[in-house]
Amino acid sequence: MSTLKQRKVTKIQSQYMEQHEKNRLSNARRKKLLIRRLTVFSLFAGILSFAVISTLVSQSRSLAEMEKESVKIQEQLEKMKEQEKALREEIVKLNDDEYLAKLARKELFVSKDGELIFTIPDQDKEKSSKEQDR
Repeated sequence: MSTLKQRKVTKIQSQYMEQHEKNRLSNARRKKLLIRRLTVFSLFAGILSFAVISTLVSQSRSLAEMEKESVKIQEQLEKMKEQEKALREEIVKLNDDEYLAKLARKELFVSKDGELIFTIPDQDKEKSSKEQDR
């Protein structure tokens, strides 16, 4: 029962008590303002940290994509260099009359006088054409 009742205690009215009460209220206000400042600072630091981390993640992702693309382009460059080399060799061969005659006989079925041409189909071509027919 005694806990339910509030005890009324009168305060001593003195200059010391008034000063003490002002100091207590001032300290409470300072503590409240300190908590507010720390909360705002923490919020700002959190937002800044999130922005920095998201930027780093996106940059690392784009860098990885660029590296993959660079590897693909390097592979294409190598293939094109090989193709260029083969084409240059083909140009040299096409300047040779014997090679042109051989190529004409093979591709265009041009024959010399009295020469018969027999074509034997490739087994690989026959298999691929049969598979396509299915």
